[in-house]
Amino acid sequence: MGTTMHTISARIDSKLKTQAESLFDQLGMNMSTAITVFLKQVVRLRKIPFEIALDTPNDETIAAIAEANEIASGKRKAKSYKNANAMIKDILGE
Repeated sequence: MGTTMHTISARIDSKLKTQAESLFDQLGMNMSTAITVFLKQVVRLRKIPFEIALDTPNDETIAAIAEANEIASGKRKAKSYKNANAMIKDILGE
């Protein structure tokens, strides 16, 4: 018994479509096969098979946030200054 095939229609930016088709061609597949692979992964994993996130911070930013949280909670001491001029003098070693 054969599988019934259905057509999916999606509106895609022409530049994105061309770029994707070029990549899929290099991988030895067409757009239909690539979409089928994606959908099979969605069904198998029961989730989107890649992370979808907003502005994921890099390692340096994550470390800075952790440091700021430690300072704010009192777990880490930090220098303080009466004003910007005092801070600049300290930085310049004056």
